[in-house]
Amino acid sequence: MNWLTSVFIDHSPVQAVIILSLIIAIGLGLGKLSFRGLTLGVTWVFFVGILAGHLGFSIDPSMLLYAESFGLVLFVYELGLKVGPGFFSSFRKGGVKLNLISFGNVIIGTLVAVAISLLFGISMSDMVGILCGATTNTPALGAAQQALQQLGLSATGAALSCAVTYPLGVVGVVLAMIFLRKCFVRPADIHPDLHDDENQTFIATFLIHNPAVYGKSVKEAAKLIPPQFVISRLWRGGEVTIPTSDTTLQENDKILVITTVEDLPHLTVLFGEHESRDWNTGDIDWNKIDSSLTSQKVVISRPEINGRKLGSLKLRNDYGVNITRVLRSGVKLLARPNLVLQLGDILTVVGKKDQIAKVEKVVGNTAIKLKDPNLAAIFIGIVLGLLLGSIPIFIPGMSTPVKLGLAGGPIIVGIFIGRFGPRFHLVTYTTRSANLMLRGIGLSLYLACLGLSAGANIADTLTGGDGWIWIGWGFVITVIPVIITGWAAMRIWHLDFGATCGMLCGSMANPMALTYANTTLEGDNPAVSYATVYPLAMFSRVVIAQILVMIML
Repeated sequence: MNWLTSVFIDHSPVQAVIILSLIIAIGLGLGKLSFRGLTLGVTWVFFVGILAGHLGFSIDPSMLLYAESFGLVLFVYELGLKVGPGFFSSFRKGGVKLNLISFGNVIIGTLVAVAISLLFGISMSDMVGILCGATTNTPALGAAQQALQQLGLSATGAALSCAVTYPLGVVGVVLAMIFLRKCFVRPADIHPDLHDDENQTFIATFLIHNPAVYGKSVKEAAKLIPPQFVISRLWRGGEVTIPTSDTTLQENDKILVITTVEDLPHLTVLFGEHESRDWNTGDIDWNKIDSSLTSQKVVISRPEINGRKLGSLKLRNDYGVNITRVLRSGVKLLARPNLVLQLGDILTVVGKKDQIAKVEKVVGNTAIKLKDPNLAAIFIGIVLGLLLGSIPIFIPGMSTPVKLGLAGGPIIVGIFIGRFGPRFHLVTYTTRSANLMLRGIGLSLYLACLGLSAGANIADTLTGGDGWIWIGWGFVITVIPVIITGWAAMRIWHLDFGATCGMLCGSMANPMALTYANTTLEGDNPAVSYATVYPLAMFSRVVIAQILVMIML
């Protein structure tokens, strides 16, 4: 049995893979457990790693550092790639407000941590770990550890303080949301409001009763108002046609228009009468509305189409079809001519079957081609992210430059490539399952290594060190900013409770608490708000963690 013992104990590549794989497998298995709708999910990998380290398991330090670094880079880059397409649009309208409130929560938590450090003599190398654990932000911990190593200081204290404060960081956000609901939430705050999104489409029918547009072409009528819209069908004299930009509008024409909710009043004024029928329910069979036209979904799978504008394909003029909507990552986009297309976009095409078949050949419509991720683009992005993270940023008053590091650089590059890559015909598309798998592998590796390195000393920290003091201050850093920010969001900025919860979970980088919010509140406001604020909040905490180390040590 010596061979079996050596496989688990003696440091080697095989032993490292076995130990990390067991930690991840057991942690993910425990992550499926839930209590009253609350589950720790992948966080269990972190705790299993701590237990393994406490029991005496270890791997070669260089392998541990490599696996931890690669896992962190892979996770944050794939996260940036995922949120990139909608990141910049989230700053419009309500997104700006949400991000400002979220950043306020980040600042309050940072100030509380600094005040505790100064008043009670806790070193910043330990306090930055407490702050990262209290806000469940492991990428920020990675950035802080890098900053400590640049200064020639040990990062063990930061890892230990993060390890002991992390559990209450998860639970504390949930407890704070429960407190807010019990003490400050009014019945009107519970009902979710429609989350403004200028890209979300709305379908309506209008009757042409405005003399100002009689005899005008669709192109001429569109110039009379700022909002953009797409006319999918036109009924005239019992016949249905697909209008082009040169089609003239006549009195009593009935048109099916794809637009946005906020633009309905403008279009009602333009066309004359808005019919009351609701066309936005999911049970409408569009192919039964008229026998001569077919509505079909077509997926863009040809790399040549990636990065091109929808209008440049000239599908309406060349094939007599109409593109009414574009589905991207679950969001329905208005098919504007200047919309930049990406691989994986799903077009809703209206027209005759033979013409739609020709459109399929143009855009590809071969979903199987999209199942293989473009790994070259992923690794090129990682390289660019690491290069960006290595650039020294000199801040006045600081002797050591700040670097975005392993966490900051890749996520920024991921966001920019995810958003602007298609404009340069860079194929960045990955299926949702592929993106989730890569992110899951990266995060699991990072958490397993982080827990394994911290677990060896955690017992001494709790029994003979400052562990319980760290836990107490970490809980304060978690709960106080969440309660203050949550109250202000509802009472000063008039957010509903669902949007407030999502914003708080995103600003605290706490997907586990978001799961609790989603299971106890109706609507998708928590998830939408979380996705809106998460990138900026996480990036802010990564940079702030480094600045705290550089300034106060």
